[in-house]
Amino acid sequence: GAGGPRGSSERPGPFLDLPAAPPANRRVAGLWILFAVLGYIVGQVCGTVFVIVAAAAAGTLHGLSSITSMSSPPAWYIGSSLVGLWVGFFLAPFIASKARGSGRLVADFGIRFRPIDLLGILIGVGGQYVIAVLYLPFHLKNLTAPAQKLTGGAHGGALAVIALLTVVGAPFFEELFFRGVLLRALARLFTPASSARSAARTAGVVLAVVADGVVFAAVHGEVAQFAGLALFGIVLATVCYRTGRMGMNMVSHASFNLVAVLSLLSSR
Repeated sequence: GAGGPRGSSERPGPFLDLPAAPPANRRVAGLWILFAVLGYIVGQVCGTVFVIVAAAAAGTLHGLSSITSMSSPPAWYIGSSLVGLWVGFFLAPFIASKARGSGRLVADFGIRFRPIDLLGILIGVGGQYVIAVLYLPFHLKNLTAPAQKLTGGAHGGALAVIALLTVVGAPFFEELFFRGVLLRALARLFTPASSARSAARTAGVVLAVVADGVVFAAVHGEVAQFAGLALFGIVLATVCYRTGRMGMNMVSHASFNLVAVLSLLSSR
């Protein structure tokens, strides 16, 4: 389970099946949505500040506007912008747990890993190939643009750091934000107060899962990759809801990103 009230025992199953699992009601879920929005804004601000500081340290502050529009930005730009964004992505669940949760971040968001979570490798790798096949009839090009922008023109040690951030950092912080705060809040908002199984409850869960995937894709800001990212976001939300934990979807997300990075490196 994803963690119930203080002192409750862990039970298997979707997190909404746990009595009083946070967010405990729709009012609290609305506050979690607000925390998510504020966290995203803080992440954008921190990302901008970190980039400016890094640009000043690199002596390229005067050319920053041109660097932001590059298809392959330098490693310092990628690293500083990612870390800044993740500040907000972590702040949202942290505040949600402390202010309107049990106060235990790990328990509230089900940050647990089990051996079965290794199935996430198949989900992540398979997701890349399924999306590639679905895109074939549309003859779209430059589908590796997000990975290209992340890894940039980095080489050697800088490339290793960026790859580590992409494969390890991004899955952790993005899953904590999107499948931690956002999915749980949406599921609580869209489902009836009763935990009894019903058509309305099923429809609410489906709506929450789809909405979570769409927001996940929209935040990435990639037009050509929107459909694929939304589909994979829906898969990640489904995995998180069914397991009641974050382990398997974090592994899936990491595997998905790893395939993208390896594909890009092989094309070099």
